[in-house]
Amino acid sequence: MTGFPPTFADDVVDLPSQAQVEAFIDEHRRALNSALDGLTEEQARRSLVPSRTTLLGLVKHAAFVEKVWFDEAVTCRPRAEIGIPATPDESFILADGDTIATVQQAHREACEASRRATASLGLDDVLRGHRRGPLPLRWVYLHVLRELAQHCGHAEILREQILSE
Repeated sequence: MTGFPPTFADDVVDLPSQAQVEAFIDEHRRALNSALDGLTEEQARRSLVPSRTTLLGLVKHAAFVEKVWFDEAVTCRPRAEIGIPATPDESFILADGDTIATVQQAHREACEASRRATASLGLDDVLRGHRRGPLPLRWVYLHVLRELAQHCGHAEILREQILSE
């Protein structure tokens, strides 16, 4: 006994590798989406850094990430056909109609579509639609997990700054 309370990781330790990675990705998806919970629209849009990064923009960008890695890379459809920006930087741009509710819903829908797109794939299956070229699902999952973890950290810091004002 380490003295630490049970964590989410304890729940998946005995699952196969793919289920473990998918569970960690889902945990980070939920954490990032929930960073907007309880904020006002103004707080969610507040810019605290020189880049386009805002809490609302982070979650909007996360929906873009889902579509790049689990739509474009899986289906080989171009970004214009999918309806997403050409570049990651553009995915942070907020439209007038973007609200906490609409961005959170779009993110949840993108995550669900990602789960459906990969449901029949194994970690060694190769995705051929991304601009980098063919990549195994294992690499894509690890890349997405790393990106989500980084953005969760960004969101925690921004949220802490916003709520401390």
